[in-house]
Amino acid sequence: MSANFYLCLGGNQGDKAQLFSDAIAEIENRVGELVEASSIYETEAWGFEADELFWNQVVVVRSSAEPHLVLKTVLEIEKDLGRVRKGKGYASRPMDIDILFIDDEQINTADLIVPHPLLQERRFVLEPLAEIAATKVHPVLKKEIEILLQECADSCKVVKKTTETK
Repeated sequence: MSANFYLCLGGNQGDKAQLFSDAIAEIENRVGELVEASSIYETEAWGFEADELFWNQVVVVRSSAEPHLVLKTVLEIEKDLGRVRKGKGYASRPMDIDILFIDDEQINTADLIVPHPLLQERRFVLEPLAEIAATKVHPVLKKEIEILLQECADSCKVVKKTTETK
């Protein structure tokens, strides 16, 4: 049985255009079929100070893989694209891939929580998500994404890039 995985890509180091292109190619190669992709948004860092602006994008991928296998795979893709995890906390990175939703599933395990527990607090996630799934209802909060975006208190600047990289 396949499901739609909503993934948020983010990064602020290296050749962002190439990294996003490579990430999407690897996701299509190793996770599943790309169904939809938002524009890329240039955003301020969230939760820490960074020298470089981030790029963020939400993609929807159709996959028959089990959720924990998709998590393992996207973590491997991050690592293959140069991500090095150093302790706890937020830091600059070439690529970060978060699972936001898996259709309307709810998962709460030690290594995977779906829906992503912080997505409603992050404008850099909600803006691209609303672009492609404005009327999707958050299965826990029971609100559409466009409503969560309107209610979001996050004041970080999020700007749609004018040139696309898909």
